[in-house]
Amino acid sequence: MPEVKFIETPVLRIGYEEHGDSEAFLVILLHGFPYDIRSWDKVAPELASAGYRVVVPYLRGYGSTRFLSEDHFRMAEQAAIAQDVIDLADALNAHEFALAGFDWGNRAACIASILHPERVKGLVAIGGYPVQNTLSKGTPAPAYSEAHRWYQWYFNTDQGRAGLEQNRRDIVRYLWDTWSPKWQYSDADFEKSAESFDNPDFVEITLHSYRHRHMNALGEAKFIEVEARLATFPPVDVPTIVLRGEDSGFGRPSEDSTEDKSKFSNLKYRKIVPGAGHDFPIQRPDEVISALMALLKDNL
Repeated sequence: MPEVKFIETPVLRIGYEEHGDSEAFLVILLHGFPYDIRSWDKVAPELASAGYRVVVPYLRGYGSTRFLSEDHFRMAEQAAIAQDVIDLADALNAHEFALAGFDWGNRAACIASILHPERVKGLVAIGGYPVQNTLSKGTPAPAYSEAHRWYQWYFNTDQGRAGLEQNRRDIVRYLWDTWSPKWQYSDADFEKSAESFDNPDFVEITLHSYRHRHMNALGEAKFIEVEARLATFPPVDVPTIVLRGEDSGFGRPSEDSTEDKSKFSNLKYRKIVPGAGHDFPIQRPDEVISALMALLKDNL
């Protein structure tokens, strides 16, 4: 594994691993909740071998990434994690780059692409379109769907805070196992990532993300206009490939591609991939590599 490097943005000191030639075209790989950069271990080296500069950062609240100021609010609304991606690219002196992400990482990547389409040359959106309307409460989903999201309601309670503070590794491991039910994580696999959840901001960042999206926590004032724009569900206009895991613990994705085609105006293809659950890159790295290579070949 490469050493962890650090770079400062206006808000964060971001810890990241870097692969490949630092002068080559940049690809940023973004993990989700509750995972870390180890999800990309089978993807990053292959892209580097193909001639790309690959940066895999810890999101805010994970691993070695820290806030620069103790006074900065520990918030993780969707606009904030997307801005982190742009700030990271700026700090790396990269005007143009490609993105791939899943879960929170996909949300950050999609929003960065919406806000700065001139900079994102390609996007692999693992899981589809994840943008949220944080300005009005949605209608209740079917019970089957709501039940899968029990953790979101849990994190909106005081008991959820206590659970994360006292029992976070057990909670995270349970989510890993249920979100990729056909994938067997070993204890060694889990321990490679477990220290990332000991970040001192992990609890606050997690709670804010899930409370803000359900309108139970305020966001940052500087992102009010961005959140208003995102509430209209703007399309992603950059060249995109959508990958969905057939074996997701949230249920098998629909074969109907209508929504993805409407939300990604420059959709190259959409694929439901067998053998992949929620932690898609560690389970089917070949599909992620193939998608990124296709986008980079066609759009550079």
